[in-house]
Amino acid sequence: MKLPVTGSQTVGPFYHYALDRPEWSDLTRHGARGEKIRIEGRILDGERKPCIDAFLEVWQANAAGRYAHPEDRQNKKPDPKFIGFGRVFTDAKGRYAFTTVRPGPVPGRGNAMQAPHIAVNLFGRGLLKHLATRIYFPDCAEANEADPVLGLIDDPKQRATLVAQPAKPTRLGRAILPTFRFDVILQGEGETAFLEI
Repeated sequence: MKLPVTGSQTVGPFYHYALDRPEWSDLTRHGARGEKIRIEGRILDGERKPCIDAFLEVWQANAAGRYAHPEDRQNKKPDPKFIGFGRVFTDAKGRYAFTTVRPGPVPGRGNAMQAPHIAVNLFGRGLLKHLATRIYFPDCAEANEADPVLGLIDDPKQRATLVAQPAKPTRLGRAILPTFRFDVILQGEGETAFLEI
């Protein structure tokens, strides 16, 4: 018996309708301790067109370098007002922005210290599986050089795709926040380094 062929289907576009929580783009909204910063950028496809139906989930340590997770038993001060998780969606031009605190360094495998970073999962139309990457900071050159994850990337140009760039400070209310730009390029020249997890 010959079975009918099922048509293929890509994921989305439904993220904004089901998962959008605009308040989640401010990880400091409960009064987190530490230096408040802003991360902004665009998500672009292989043709450098904006991905308008995508979102980033971010997970990070607090300013002291401790995760809001029961398995993080470091002798570092927890911050009950910082959950360390957020979600941000792209707009009609593929832009996103979120507010957080600058994370502290955390131990990795074998207790090797990792440079301050933000873990990122990217979900988008046409992606059957999310993509994982990280955001590192340009003013942590020494720590970045010793970071065990960055050290796995031999090509300096590809490694550089994980380091955010300083941008014009952002005014939020009365505060002026240090701002970093981090564009995600899904394919082609300058493609962001993605991690296999």
